[in-house]
Amino acid sequence: MSSAVRPRIFVTRRLPGPCFEKLLEEFDAEVWPEWQHPPYEVLLEKAREVDGIVSLLSDRIDCRLLTEGAKGNLRIVSQYAVGYDNIDVECATRNGIYVTNTPSVLTEATAELTWALILATARRIVEADAYVRSGEWYRSGTGWHPELLLGMELEGKVLGIIGFGRIGRAVARIGAKGFGMKVLYYSRRRAPEEVEKELNATYVPLDTLLRESDIVSIHTPLTPETRYMIGERELRLMKPTAILVNTARGAVVDTNALVKALKEGWIAGAGLDVFEQEPLPPDHPLTKLPNVVLAPHIGSATKETRERMTCAVLENLLAFKKGEVPPNLVNPEVVEKRRPGFS
Repeated sequence: MSSAVRPRIFVTRRLPGPCFEKLLEEFDAEVWPEWQHPPYEVLLEKAREVDGIVSLLSDRIDCRLLTEGAKGNLRIVSQYAVGYDNIDVECATRNGIYVTNTPSVLTEATAELTWALILATARRIVEADAYVRSGEWYRSGTGWHPELLLGMELEGKVLGIIGFGRIGRAVARIGAKGFGMKVLYYSRRRAPEEVEKELNATYVPLDTLLRESDIVSIHTPLTPETRYMIGERELRLMKPTAILVNTARGAVVDTNALVKALKEGWIAGAGLDVFEQEPLPPDHPLTKLPNVVLAPHIGSATKETRERMTCAVLENLLAFKKGEVPPNLVNPEVVEKRRPGFS
């Protein structure tokens, strides 16, 4: 490709922040204008035409699309997210297509949202809000009662972290330093000793974590190994007073088992930002339960974080355009298959 020709990029949604304007200057970019994600057939058609795709989690970037794109000029998929389970990365590598993501920049925002869910669930904030708005508090005739909406105090409790990467450690830090909690964690790899010491964290088997934790927070990527990692067996191991929080991926938890656990009191409550089916239908059983707090996948939804994510997408694309390995390359093996660059 001539240096005078701007690479063609299909962007599956408009992105926030000034870096997006820079992206439009640097690339011949077509932006999908709708709020909803582009239909798969549109994505497939664009993949055959463009040099790169900027994708979101709701975009299905499967092997058919990648193979068809590779027959043309598709060279890179720049994901606007830290997770990339919507992309067939192995197929991309085979076809010489680079896959990038946006890690690091959303760590604190997701950790903060996790704690919002923990606190809202532990202190029954959504139930309390409904109690006031519905008029039930007024109709009760009493402004304060010793047994009204009793929740869980977090000071000194046990926080269990499943997945001890950047976000898991950030959540652990807030729990250990902000609430004086003991941290248990389970992860594919054990953290360095200095990290464990700093965060008052102890590595334990998953079953031990589930049995001993008062709060269980999930921060693992969705892989074939982690799909339904938390099912009926695991939920029954938890304390009946415990709370489960998931800001990772919906399918890490068996939804049917979770609904049963919440209905039958195996656990006290749940705070969920992610679901197996997104968007969640309004008649879903989870929406009928008072002991679950629901959020529409907003873990990284701060203005600052979303703008930084746009900049990370731009950095990945610009590095690739210059013939450099992108800073957030998901499939480093692809470098042996094809050198970076649009030419």
